[in-house]
Parts: sequence; C-alpha cells; structure tokens
Amino acid sequence: MMNTFIASQINWIELWKTSWPAAVTMLVLGIGFAVILLVASEKLKVVQDERIDRVQAVLPNANCGACGFAGCQDYAKMVVADPTQLGKCYPGGQAVAAKISEILNLQISSGGASKKPVVFCRANKDDKTYYTEYSGIPSCTSANAIANVQACKFGCLGFGDCKAACKFDAIKVVDGLATIDYEKCTGCGACAKACPRNLIELIPFAHSTMMVVACKSQENGKDTRAFCKVGCIACKMCTKQSDAFEMTGNLARLDSAKYQPGEAFDTAMKKCPAGTIVYRGKA
Repeated sequence: MMNTFIASQINWIELWKTSWPAAVTMLVLGIGFAVILLVASEKLKVVQDERIDRVQAVLPNANCGACGFAGCQDYAKMVVADPTQLGKCYPGGQAVAAKISEILNLQISSGGASKKPVVFCRANKDDKTYYTEYSGIPSCTSANAIANVQACKFGCLGFGDCKAACKFDAIKVVDGLATIDYEKCTGCGACAKACPRNLIELIPFAHSTMMVVACKSQENGKDTRAFCKVGCIACKMCTKQSDAFEMTGNLARLDSAKYQPGEAFDTAMKKCPAGTIVYRGKA
C-alpha cells in the first residue's frame, strides 16, 4: 500500500512538471487580456454630459411623449445636444424651459403662454341628433368609421378614446361629452392625438380661462340646427363684436392670441344664439 501511495505522489509530481508551463501561460494570458480590456474600456468609454442628468431631473418625468421623443431621458439628451428643442416639454411649460435654459446657460425670452387642450364641442347627449343607436366596439375610432351613427359628423362621439390616452386622469366623459379637468391637465397633447375627429386642439392659454367657440361643424346654419342644439350656425353675430372672431367657412373661430377679457367678448358670448361661445380652463 505504501508503494502505491508513493507511486501516486510521483505521478502527481510528474504531471505538475509537465503541465505547469501551460498553467503559467494561461495565467499570463488571462492577466494580459484583462489589462487590455481594462485599457480599452477606459479608452472607448463614452462620457455622458453631466448636464443631461441635471436636465432630466427638472423634467416632469411623465414620459408622455408630447415633446416628440420616447421619454424624458431621450428629450434631455436631445435638448442638451440641440438647444433649439427647448420649450417642447408642454407639461413643464415655461417654468421647466427656464430651468433648462439656466442649466444650458442660455438666454430665453420670458413669457409665452402654455398650451392646453380644448374640446371644440359642447354638445351633451340630449343636444345631439342620432340616426341609430351604436352597439359596436365602444371606441370613438370604431364608431367614427361607421356612417350615420351621429347626425353631426363633427361632434364628440363620447366613447373616451381621449380619456384612455390621458396618463393624468384629466379627462372624463360627462353625459356623452369629453370634459377636461384643467387642474390635472399637463398639456401633453395625448388626448388630441387620440381623437379621430380632431376635435381636441392645443391652444395657448394666456389666461387661466380662455374663451372659445366650442364647435367644429362646417354645415350651414340650417343643417347645424337640425343636428345639434348648441352648434355654431354661422350667424356672424360674434364677428360684429370683435375682430378677434373670424369666419372659417361656416364656422366662427376666436383667435386666442387676440383674446383679452372685456366687454366686447362678454357681449359676443351673450349674443351667441346657440350658446356656442364658452369659457374653458381653470375656474
């Protein structure tokens, strides 16, 4: 047994004598590759501009996509690389733009109204005429694809595609009409993109409340009256009170840039026979 033990030890010694050069070679190669990778990682390392993190920190980080980028991080990278992208964060508005300009050491003009969405329709269920009862997929997009459901082809369908698109719970469908809660609204514009009839538009809010002609119908006055109780009938009464109102086909529109609270606008609202002129915004 002793002879066997001695023989096995001799075999291990012989094996070590023959294999240690290979082991040392592998160790040296391993260390060499590790050093090469370390040097390469340092040489090829992309150093991110520290301003990107600072810009992202002041963004709302809602990742709503209103700026046109996938999220706030992508927008932060872009605005640092291209300062002309400044001001595209609608939820953050002028306050965030000012903070970003400070980080980037830019000078921007003060002021500028933030944009908020307006539903250019004010017809509730009882205000509308229907040809038939819709029983398909409860979606504005689906209902809009079917003709002769709602007589007015310009009105709110009321199935809430805009509500589903809003990440801030700022839209409710009340009595068949999409209604915006401006206390919660960030102005991201997701609702406007979701509306298949393009009834929702982002307009500058120079005041906490803005006056609008809440209609998009291009029908003549007679047909509009037949389809909707509160639609614009193109009577031009508002245009006689202020040049801020203008006719676009059979529809009156108010130039938001010209709106200033005052007697002329109050009179225009009072004289609108259909009650189409309303206030939108924070009470």
